[in-house]
Amino acid sequence: MAVPGLDHIVVDVAGDMDRGEAAYRALGFTFTERTTHSLGSSNHLSMFDTDYLELLNPGNGARPDLAGFTDGLNGLVFAMEDAAAVHADQAARGVPVNPVQNFSRDAKLPNGMAGTARFNTVRLPPRSVFDGRVYFCEHLTPELVWCPELKIHASGALAISRVALACGNPDTVAATFDKMFGDGAVARAADADAPHILQAGKVAVELWPRAALAKTLGPAMPDTTGRGDMMALFGVRVKSLAETADYLRGAGISTLPGRDGSIIVPPETALNVAVEFTD
Repeated sequence: MAVPGLDHIVVDVAGDMDRGEAAYRALGFTFTERTTHSLGSSNHLSMFDTDYLELLNPGNGARPDLAGFTDGLNGLVFAMEDAAAVHADQAARGVPVNPVQNFSRDAKLPNGMAGTARFNTVRLPPRSVFDGRVYFCEHLTPELVWCPELKIHASGALAISRVALACGNPDTVAATFDKMFGDGAVARAADADAPHILQAGKVAVELWPRAALAKTLGPAMPDTTGRGDMMALFGVRVKSLAETADYLRGAGISTLPGRDGSIIVPPETALNVAVEFTD
């Protein structure tokens, strides 16, 4: 199958949703009302044009697949439209996938719509690609997830632009993605200190050598203690970087300079995640 676009990324709040919500609202993200999945976990969503950020609370042991994760990025989720077909494709490629999972949650949107939002997922076992979770998500009721009012953010956020992983061996992670999506799905870097790239729609999933990413990010590098290959940074494209910088400054949020003029919120402010804003 061709590499699908990114559906969303997940930040685990390690059991403290109030703290996670407060941290990310301070960064200028608008969120949906808190709700509980039929699986037992709870979440908030911050919606962009075609993708979104999810804050996830494991829910007191209700989700064994979330066990053992600390604060930080732990979910890379691809979009899909036919769960049965994706499951069959991945299984035929020899990719370990769990059975199609259907679940739901209540939804109440600012435009007055309300109902039960329903989803299908095809999940790889946790930590089978990196120290986190990779899966596919099919939205059966997209009208209960996206609405214009939820896509207005004080930070000016428009879309996810990149996700950077810190890898002990990027070739190993790249080989798994090639198995999922076909040989050559991941563009290999010629420079040993540059990232391999999996292009998921408009989002670059970057597989960095851990030391090289740490050198590039400097003080913006998340704490990797006790972690294997891990998601370290996500980038967000904004309407105006100058306006975003003004907003963060006014909110008392310290930032660091990033590549190509971007600004980065350091991990101690964002649950051990480097959050990059760029235009």
